[in-house]
Amino acid sequence: MPTGKGLMEPKRDPQSREPPSPGSLPDLAMPDIATASRRLRLQYAALPYRFRKDGQIEILLITSISTRRWIIPKGWPMGKRPPHKVAAREASEEAGVEGRVGKTPIGHYHYEKLLSNGTFVPCRVDIFALEVEKQKSAWPERKRRDRQWLTPEAAAGLVGDAELAPILCSFAPTPRPAGR
Repeated sequence: MPTGKGLMEPKRDPQSREPPSPGSLPDLAMPDIATASRRLRLQYAALPYRFRKDGQIEILLITSISTRRWIIPKGWPMGKRPPHKVAAREASEEAGVEGRVGKTPIGHYHYEKLLSNGTFVPCRVDIFALEVEKQKSAWPERKRRDRQWLTPEAAAGLVGDAELAPILCSFAPTPRPAGR
């Protein structure tokens, strides 16, 4: 009799360090039928952006440390620190940017996080917009990551997370009035 084990697992080589294929993303929140061990974990991300002089928006992407894929800064919850402040801190540490962060998530996406022990865990990432006011030339992870400013469409084309790309394409914050 079939046990159901693996029915909800993404279809990929378990030894692969590549992210899951976009077709497997809806399955990430589903528990493993046999063990119910696939608990969805929560992370918080910043979507760093700025306005060019011509009014066009640019989004800052960084590379992940292990796979060198293009991502947005994100991290795990930090005690009682509010989620939007966690996102801002990750942007500072991982991308070297600071600014005004929104208190309400602008969206979320799912992906599988590769842990240091070689296992994958499903994650939901809540995204907070961060209008960049300061970009540092020195920051904690500068030697481990690259960063690049891109149009929303170009950024969407580079990220490997299928649920993140449409969020980047549709992101359209309103510029603040001058002097505020």
